[in-house]
Amino acid sequence: MLNTIADITGSIQGGLGCLGAAIGVGLVGFKAAEAVGRNPGASTKILVQGIIGMALAEAVAFYALFLGKP
Repeated sequence: MLNTIADITGSIQGGLGCLGAAIGVGLVGFKAAEAVGRNPGASTKILVQGIIGMALAEAVAFYALFLGKP
């Protein structure tokens, strides 16, 4: 019984971590597209910063999935 509860708790934690990462990636992409729309000349710099931001947000999902298991 306790093993089942532990598995469910780990799944909820992983799901919420991935949900947070998805929201973070969406916000980074949205703001990067908005920034390029405002200043098209800086699109290369914005692209680099956007990719770095998305990679850091995705790292949260990996931490939640692999390190959060009981």
